[in-house]
Amino acid sequence: MLATFLIGLREGLEAALVVGILLAYVRKIGRDDVVARIWIGVGGAVLLFLGIGALLTFGTYGLTFEAQELIGGSLSILAVAMVTWMVFWMQKTARSLKKELQASVDTALEKSAWALVFIGFISVAREGIETALFLWSAVESSDSHTTWLGAVLGLLTAVALGWAIHRGMVSINLATFFTWTSFLLIIVAAGVLAYGIHDLQEARFLPGPFEAAPEGASDFVASWYGADAWAFRVGDVISPTGWIGVLLKGTVGFAPEMTKLEVIAWAIYLVAVMTTYFYRHHKNRPRAVAPLPTTQGAA
Repeated sequence: MLATFLIGLREGLEAALVVGILLAYVRKIGRDDVVARIWIGVGGAVLLFLGIGALLTFGTYGLTFEAQELIGGSLSILAVAMVTWMVFWMQKTARSLKKELQASVDTALEKSAWALVFIGFISVAREGIETALFLWSAVESSDSHTTWLGAVLGLLTAVALGWAIHRGMVSINLATFFTWTSFLLIIVAAGVLAYGIHDLQEARFLPGPFEAAPEGASDFVASWYGADAWAFRVGDVISPTGWIGVLLKGTVGFAPEMTKLEVIAWAIYLVAVMTTYFYRHHKNRPRAVAPLPTTQGAA
């Protein structure tokens, strides 16, 4: 629930803020008549989000186990790629997002007021697709049936916060919020990536413990198959269904049984992406300007 709550809150608040910017701007320029058209676009994006979620949940029924795992693993890796892109995109464009949205509204109004339906749809659809994929992957990687509850609570909290911010009832430091939630999302994404690798191993798409090494394979190649493919198996120490195991898997992506490929993918992603994010965050942070020295003894 912790991971899916974070995903729902972060992605939902982004979408809510975008909608708030669009609505505030058209009202500011006296075009209250186009508000409904923005909401039509937003409604279409929400339906797309729900449709993708339903397709991912029920669309694989009837397929073989290997096919389900292949699709699940591939979509998990795609979700990680999209969320990683989103984290860096938001880091780069957060300061200019408001101006870009307002410019889009101006361009749309010059063509047709109905073009705002498209603006509303696109502005929220991107977040919706990312959210549907990432939530589905996070839920699939969890053994708990309450993970959907965390997602719903996160989305509802995001809507409430977005409405309160739009009404001026709540003021939060959005830069700090998105910075810290980005750090946490990167950690969650590393776990989803490891789970995606595990799915692809179960689908026999990647070498793993679920199949024997090819005949005549070298010792190095054989070490990635069968029992040698496990990095560790500590299920007798940390129960996968116990609260410690569930908490670790839902937060940092640790499972009591992980293969070497899972651990390597998890570590490389976490170190590379977190280091890059920290570097860019430090590089783009506003620097304090030193005061000019005062002249002493001036006549």
